[in-house]
Amino acid sequence: MPAPYARHRKQIEEILAAWGMPPANAASTAEVMAYADLHGIDSHGISLVPGYYTRTKQKRVNIAVTPSIVRESPVSALIDGGGGFGHVTGRLAMDIAIGKAKAAGVGISAVRNSLHFGACGFYAKMAADAGLIGMVTTSAGGVQVAPTRGAEAKLGTDPLAFAAPGRDGEPFLLDMATTTVAAGRIRNKANEGLPLPPGWVLTKAGMPSTDPEETGRGGFMTSLGGTAEGSSYKGYGLAGMVNILAACLSGASLITDPLHTKRPLQNIGHFFMAIDPGLFRDPAEFRADVVTFCDALRATKPIDPDQPVLVAGDPERANAKRRMQQGIPVGPNLLTKVRAIAEECGAPWLLGN
Repeated sequence: MPAPYARHRKQIEEILAAWGMPPANAASTAEVMAYADLHGIDSHGISLVPGYYTRTKQKRVNIAVTPSIVRESPVSALIDGGGGFGHVTGRLAMDIAIGKAKAAGVGISAVRNSLHFGACGFYAKMAADAGLIGMVTTSAGGVQVAPTRGAEAKLGTDPLAFAAPGRDGEPFLLDMATTTVAAGRIRNKANEGLPLPPGWVLTKAGMPSTDPEETGRGGFMTSLGGTAEGSSYKGYGLAGMVNILAACLSGASLITDPLHTKRPLQNIGHFFMAIDPGLFRDPAEFRADVVTFCDALRATKPIDPDQPVLVAGDPERANAKRRMQQGIPVGPNLLTKVRAIAEECGAPWLLGN
């Protein structure tokens, strides 16, 4: 039975707090995770709890860390995440970038010594909600993707997000992995014992597979484009850009480092940029042009009248509207796993059977 958003979010918060995360951090992290589930980004919400719990039990995360600024200028900040989950650090980093952009026109924050921070789009949307252009990238913890023409994993899903303010409540909001699909969507298929669509993964011999457990046996996720013939070099190139901005700029661990996944505390990097359109023109005129541009795209004649043309951010907003009314669904196998974790760590169970 789908649970109301508030209860779903509270369940995540209670579990995080039971692990020892400070109350304010648990609430902040739960908000980022529940945002993903509300908007239909099911790979980045409550489905992360089992993996996060494993890392917590192994003491491979500083659960109560406070991020710190280690270097700063009028337009930039370097932040150390202290080996904690990246949600609180990510919100701090984007808040700093926003503040600097409002003061100087542009603000950039780089983060090192962090862990997974959820959906990139949450942070890019923070900038758009403040009337700014936002861009966010993050390096990855897992090495799961072979470069184009490669038969060895060297990259992660390496996502990026871009947001621009337009009509109130309707920013242009692109949030994407540089792989064909986010790793969490493969994990969700595995949780429910479902096959993958063709093109998501390859065997270690480079052959197509629909098995959601393939990457655990040495197989690879595919870069955006799927194959060299399908222009996977584009996804591969974007992944390179993401790692340069998020890891090389911050001094985080390079995903190509053989020790990247072997250190007790991972050291992945994030990148946040906020730009004030007022540097170039009247902000209201900029927003009006974003609205005009997006509406013109939506007005495109569709191939199927029942499937209108959308703009980045539209599907997620439609999901959020529906799930706010109907509740947030969780797959039965995942729900069983999360309930077992809640019982094991002493968190109250709020989501029912």
